[in-house]
Amino acid sequence: MTPFLPLLAQDAAAPVPGGGFGMLPAMILIFAIFYFVLIRPQRKAQKAQEELRKNIRVGDKIVTIGGVHGIVSGMTDKTVSVKVAEGLSIKFDRSAVATVTESKGSAEE
Repeated sequence: MTPFLPLLAQDAAAPVPGGGFGMLPAMILIFAIFYFVLIRPQRKAQKAQEELRKNIRVGDKIVTIGGVHGIVSGMTDKTVSVKVAEGLSIKFDRSAVATVTESKGSAEE
């Protein structure tokens, strides 16, 4: 006789009383915690970043996600031209803008 035979002969686990619905409130609580701790703050930050990119004006000093510092010299709906040196302007997607360090465009309006 092998030592594993008694393990195989054991009965299956007893069914959970209530059909398993006892875990439902705990699962709802865990989802609510995840929503308020992880999902909601991430959405708020994402909306703030979209608003920042939408309000970029010519003359604003910006930093791109690649770390390029410059002044906005021109814009289209999807791109931003950034003056990084005298006579040198680079075109970036608006989504590449990480922060606006100094907003001069909004002060002129």
